[in-house]
Amino acid sequence: MNQIERITYDCFLALLSISLVVLGLVLFLICRKKPVESEETLPPIKLSATAYPLTDIDTATDGFNNRRIIGQGRLGTVYAAALHDHQLVAVKRIYPGLVLCNAGFGFSSVIKTLSLAHHPNIVSILGFSQAPGERIIVSEFVNGMVSLDYYLHADQNNDGASLLDWNRRLRIAAGAAKGLEYLHEGVAPNVVHGSMKSSNVLIDEKFCARVCDYGLSFLAPPQEKRGLAGYVDEEYWSGGGGGACKGSDIYGFGVVLLELLSGRKCEEGLLVKWSSPLIKDMRISEVLDSRLVIPSDINPLVRLAKVALACVGNSRKNRPSIVQVSTILNNLEINHQIQVCP
Repeated sequence: MNQIERITYDCFLALLSISLVVLGLVLFLICRKKPVESEETLPPIKLSATAYPLTDIDTATDGFNNRRIIGQGRLGTVYAAALHDHQLVAVKRIYPGLVLCNAGFGFSSVIKTLSLAHHPNIVSILGFSQAPGERIIVSEFVNGMVSLDYYLHADQNNDGASLLDWNRRLRIAAGAAKGLEYLHEGVAPNVVHGSMKSSNVLIDEKFCARVCDYGLSFLAPPQEKRGLAGYVDEEYWSGGGGGACKGSDIYGFGVVLLELLSGRKCEEGLLVKWSSPLIKDMRISEVLDSRLVIPSDINPLVRLAKVALACVGNSRKNRPSIVQVSTILNNLEINHQIQVCP
């Protein structure tokens, strides 16, 4: 074999070796089985609400004992309860009259859907119970379990209001906005709160805001104003395009911001009528809660007042979205530490 033939032969062997390697790699990739995902890699499954027998709820509340009552609202009475696994929960017993009004409504399906919502700034729904004449909602128990409404208005000694300094009020505003933003945009299907007010914002032991009682407006008669007047816009009561919607939630959230700023009650709309002209004229110091010292830098509160005015001062189609509101409030909380004058 001459030199040229040897070179040709060597090249042939080299090409053959490369071809065999490539072929083997291709066969390996084709035949390789996809690995089975471990339980650790699987996405978490959101479990819907647990259906509790009414006997379990009756036992957990000691027969709906009055000593276990921790609140009463527009829809029902709330009890502190301990389930059989010693889990502490809040049990809302819907008023009998409202149960009769919604006898044919799909209560369990709505509660199961609402229970899919989980976020640090909302109170999660854990379960429900139903029987003839009874509708029960079982929710997470919030440590501290005090509403913003109580802190601002119900404590006759003003101790609650003084605990909520300006920085904590900014934090509460930002936290409640995050919770409402999650309900409007972060969970599927989106949830309209329907009754956004200070009594439905719970404050835990770390002064974190937790939005509760969302999506339950179907339980109340459409024109029932008790506990809702002043927290919804005039369009809410009109026919056709009225009722609860994201826009009405924004209005209610704006009223909550005005309560945080002023320390005053909603008073069925009087708070909005009193504060709006003052904010428009930039007389913000006249709006601020007189029980707290006016900060040396009032600009963050001016910004908060303008956001509140945008929420309550426009028609539904011209109001900011909760995403816009939440972005502003979270920037205020992060970037501003309010100092009071010595």
